[in-house]
Amino acid sequence: MCILRNNKMAKKQKTGLLTKLLQFTAWLTGIIVSLAVGFALINRTLSVPYIGVVNIIAGWIVVIATLLGILISILGRLLR
Repeated sequence: MCILRNNKMAKKQKTGLLTKLLQFTAWLTGIIVSLAVGFALINRTLSVPYIGVVNIIAGWIVVIATLLGILISILGRLLR
């Protein structure tokens, strides 16, 4: 499949299976790490010094933002 860019024909590159697998692995790792950090902040296992109760709020923000990111990513894939 070719697309026209700047009056030149450019071939659209297909993404290989290995590339897709690596992208998915990186995405999943990011989700796992984000949720781990968020829940650690909520449970006070992890904290940022000098901000006190804001750690819990920050933890909830991280968890909610991660879940929204998952939802948006899945919806974006389904709507293509």
